[in-house]
Amino acid sequence: MLEADGSDLHLSVGSPPKIRSSGVIQSLEDTVLTAGDMSELLREICPEERWTYYLDHQDLDLAYEIPGVARFRASFLYNHWGQAAVFRQIPADILSFDKLGLPDVLRQVCGYNEGLILVTGPTGSGKSTTLAAMIDFINEHHQKHIITIEDPIEFVHPMKRSVIVHREVGSHTGSFAKALRGAMRADPDIVLVGEMRELETIKLALNCASMGMLVFGTLHTNNAPKTIDRIIDAFPSDEQAQIRIMLANSLACVVSQLLCKRQPKGRVAVHEILLKHDALPNTIRTGRISDIRGIIEGGSTQGMRLMDSSIRNCLEAGTISKEEAYMKASDKDAFAHLLKH
Repeated sequence: MLEADGSDLHLSVGSPPKIRSSGVIQSLEDTVLTAGDMSELLREICPEERWTYYLDHQDLDLAYEIPGVARFRASFLYNHWGQAAVFRQIPADILSFDKLGLPDVLRQVCGYNEGLILVTGPTGSGKSTTLAAMIDFINEHHQKHIITIEDPIEFVHPMKRSVIVHREVGSHTGSFAKALRGAMRADPDIVLVGEMRELETIKLALNCASMGMLVFGTLHTNNAPKTIDRIIDAFPSDEQAQIRIMLANSLACVVSQLLCKRQPKGRVAVHEILLKHDALPNTIRTGRISDIRGIIEGGSTQGMRLMDSSIRNCLEAGTISKEEAYMKASDKDAFAHLLKH
């Protein structure tokens, strides 16, 4: 997979190994995996107690490293045919802002002292890679105490100017919520929460941000308005007013990211960025989420941008095709005329 420049390896009983390369799934070889093959392959790289957990629960997430080559985020599962797994490559080297082509304004965001910073996007859009670049930038330029809480640990950061503590759910702590409560007592400047799915985790992350910490988190949403709605809608109706206030007071930045097919091959990230703005807290408190688009458009000189603007910039630079721009755009009508030429 690595030699073929793949990002993911898919293994399943009754199928040949397949990889995703430049966003496209393709067979790696013709050999069809048997049930015996799968069990032997997976068990070989899995600690005994985690293997028992997998057999009992039929799902397991873990990290696996080939020293000096790469780390992988592994997802073991069962499907219709039996055991299966997906391995996502985590580059051994943490890619820099420049190599990833991240917007310059995110360097300023890395200098924030408090608040909630959300990196959002669908599965496989590079959220973890972007977060790793931001944490690495902080590690190089600031003296901070950084705690990461992940399931599993993906990027391992060497100590540079900052002190970094990696905690893995299942190995070092019972849950995201337990780890966040522990972090509140551990004198952190920055907390990275790998997943913000459960209500308790979201609420504790907001609490940490309101206590003066800088909190990084991820969500599977495509833009800033949907991100804010997702957080508020996750709570029962009788708690939503309180959550609106907490979010209004703590939200510092939303970076939404999509991966587009690059011409002639590879992939390129496009971004939507919402930053702190005088009008934002009241917009969140009053529920006028549709106004956020206007805030982003009006804040372009501060570094804010809409996703469709990023897509248009890539299209004009010849980085992506007209078809790809249309497929990824939110406002299809604005791009439809391009397909006619």
